[in-house]
Amino acid sequence: MEHYVYFTFQIILAIILGGMLGWQRVAVGKEAGPRTFALVSAGSALFTILSINAFGVETGRVAAQIVTGIGFLGVGVIVHKQKRGEDIVTGLTTAAGLWAVASLGMAIGVGWIWESIIAAILFLFVLLFNESKFIKK
Repeated sequence: MEHYVYFTFQIILAIILGGMLGWQRVAVGKEAGPRTFALVSAGSALFTILSINAFGVETGRVAAQIVTGIGFLGVGVIVHKQKRGEDIVTGLTTAAGLWAVASLGMAIGVGWIWESIIAAILFLFVLLFNESKFIKK
């Protein structure tokens, strides 16, 4: 019974931390939001838990495939367009955020609870840091 309680805690924590980072993306009007970020985090946590408990051998293969799969999601949010004759690429930060939130889910999946909470806070700080206030173009 204790195993199920801890498993539930891991998935809920992954949803909360992923969703928190997703809310920040919505707040600045970006493509992927809290549902996407929460699902990526929770899915990564679940795949990691499964790789440890169900397969037991060569668990790194599942971790490698999580990273590869997130790459496909990242490609989906990166957009290249032209505006007033300039090439503009958008969605890079959102794609990087999805990649980072997958790592949070993986950390939660292996039981690194405090480490994942600290990482989520640091990721949020990076997302809140607005470079345009400090860098003149």
